[in-house]
Parts: sequence; C-alpha cells; structure tokens
Amino acid sequence: MVLTEDIVLPTDEDLTVQEVNVSTPYLKAASMFLGKHCEVVNNEYMLCKAEEKDPRNCIKEGKAVTACTLKFFQMIKKSCPKEMTTYAKCLDKSSADMALRHCRNTQAIFDSCMLTNFGMERPHFGYLCEPRIHHTQRQKPLPEPPAVYPDALPDLPSEDIPRPAAKYGTRMPMG
Repeated sequence: MVLTEDIVLPTDEDLTVQEVNVSTPYLKAASMFLGKHCEVVNNEYMLCKAEEKDPRNCIKEGKAVTACTLKFFQMIKKSCPKEMTTYAKCLDKSSADMALRHCRNTQAIFDSCMLTNFGMERPHFGYLCEPRIHHTQRQKPLPEPPAVYPDALPDLPSEDIPRPAAKYGTRMPMG
C-alpha cells in the first residue's frame, strides 16, 4: 500500500488497548454468551466498518468491543471460573476440532452458572444469525459521488478517412 503525506495514521496511543488474553477453548466455551452480551457494541463496530470503508474511522468502536469482551470475561472470572474452566478444558481435550457434542454435561453446568449468577440464558441455535435492525447514534456517512471518468479517446478519427491498401491482405468488411 502506498501512502502519501496527506494520509494521517493513528498514533500508538490511539491503538493501544488492554488485550483479552484468553485462549481458543475459553473463547469457544463462552462464545454464545459473549455474542449476546456484547451484541449491540459489536453491531455498532461492524456497521461502522461497512459504512466507513476506512478502519481508521472505527477505532473508537473497536476499542468498545475489546472493552466489552474484557469486562465479560472478568465477570465470568468472578462468578463462574470453575465451571468455565471445566467446560473449556473439556472442549480442548475431548476432540481435535473442539466439538461441542462431547461436552454437553459440562456445558449444562456452565449454562446453569450463567443463568444463576447473571440471568443469562444460552441463546438458541441460530440466534446470532438472525437478521436484526441496528439503531445507531452515529451520523450516516455521506454517499460517495459517482465516479466520473474522462473519455478514453476523446477525438476518434471519423470513418471517412482514406486508408492505404493493406500490405498483406484485404480490408474487406466481414459479413
């Protein structure tokens, strides 16, 4: 990618956030609850990315998603750490692809803990795939003006210009 002097890049301070240091089994174990808990913040970020078409304009929304995820895992760490760890370890050790079918018992225990401590039920299958209308407070970006291309060949020669005879064949029109 080529950058010019008029492109402003964000500073390190703008991009620095506290990272969510969680491994894949833990992310997979909590994914349904995390998706529901941070749904509004994540939808705002995804809408910003789709509308703005420039990731520099969505740094604030990206930080909000990371903060929501961090807060969610801190919440679980306070109230359901044992259940979460048991479920994540089951996912990690039971199969190579971390299939959920082998860990339904530990999942039920984790789900029960989430319901008891946070009042969160596991969303039904397909919940995160359902279409929803997201209402935002951000201003709608201005539409891009239509591209105006100059004529490729503005001064084409007219058809009645005399042509010299063909050197190696005919110039007879086909058809």
